[in-house]
Amino acid sequence: RVKAKLKDLESSLPAGVKVVPLYDRSEIIKRSIETLKHKLIEEMTVVALVIILFLWHVRSAMIPIVCLPIAALLAFIPMHFMGISSNIMSLGGIAIAIGAMVDASIVLIDNAHKRIERWKQEGRKEPYNEILIDAAKEVGRPIFFSLLVIAVSFTPIFALEAQEGRLFKPLAFTKNYAMGFAAFLSITLAPALMLMFIREKIYTFKPKWLSRLATMLWGGEIHAEEKHPVSRFLFRVYEPAAAWVVDHRKSVIAVAIAVVLATVPVYFMLGREFMPQLNEGSLLYMPTTLPGISVAEAQKLLQKQGAILKSFPEVETVFGKAGRIESSTDPAPFSMMETTVVLKPQEQWARKISYEELVED
Repeated sequence: RVKAKLKDLESSLPAGVKVVPLYDRSEIIKRSIETLKHKLIEEMTVVALVIILFLWHVRSAMIPIVCLPIAALLAFIPMHFMGISSNIMSLGGIAIAIGAMVDASIVLIDNAHKRIERWKQEGRKEPYNEILIDAAKEVGRPIFFSLLVIAVSFTPIFALEAQEGRLFKPLAFTKNYAMGFAAFLSITLAPALMLMFIREKIYTFKPKWLSRLATMLWGGEIHAEEKHPVSRFLFRVYEPAAAWVVDHRKSVIAVAIAVVLATVPVYFMLGREFMPQLNEGSLLYMPTTLPGISVAEAQKLLQKQGAILKSFPEVETVFGKAGRIESSTDPAPFSMMETTVVLKPQEQWARKISYEELVED
């Protein structure tokens, strides 16, 4: 909206006067939104593949694929009413919440398949829908409260004040919103989707490969773990490993304690900083000169400095200034210069170098 308004104003400006944005944060916000989209798609893809691989039921994978984006989108409603903008921290909170939201769907679906297996073994006495509803009730409450517990774990962030609070509170708010909506959907929408998608229907027609494909995509069969090749392989690997660990539990515990103790000095060797480095697609170059530099000399130095920076093919625009207004808040003399260097998108760079290598140049 700001850019559109500036375009409208350009027609009323005097000849030769043009409004040029010097530092535009909309690009990094767009990249943050794209990152959230990619992470959401990645999570849905991974969950779908896990469900298909371990349960051999494609329709069951539709449950988290539907629930995940709905929970993420619902989080934007309280964001709007609380005036929380879409920025790196607020979108990061939603991205963090996606991992726990995925686990809830997997537990719900796996329990439904287990109950259907038991129902088959006991002679299919109860109606099919009742089995699915009972399966949802069995784990619905634990899933609901487990998601709320994860949300509550972020409440200490709300006690932060000043700069830290302004920075991290949006992340905690959006994460809790997403977790809260995910908890609500786990006991409302997810059971309804289970009744719709967790169905057994086997197609039998010729050719056989086509009937199997139709069964996999539109029908489905609930397979017992003992008959599933992936589960059988994992059982063969896990059972002897678990038996060995139980037989040598003292040695295993001792090794675990030793590993934990070995990480203590590594922890103290780690660097500490308030904010990690962030590639915003721009640089702020702040050289200083000898005190008492004249206005003409500062202008000449800025022009020479800008020409050198603009000579890099990766640079889009360069804008420099010397000093700041003599105010009580943030004054600066002519000897302190600030140059904002806006870079082109990395895919448009002529040289195949990294952001760090460009800064070194």
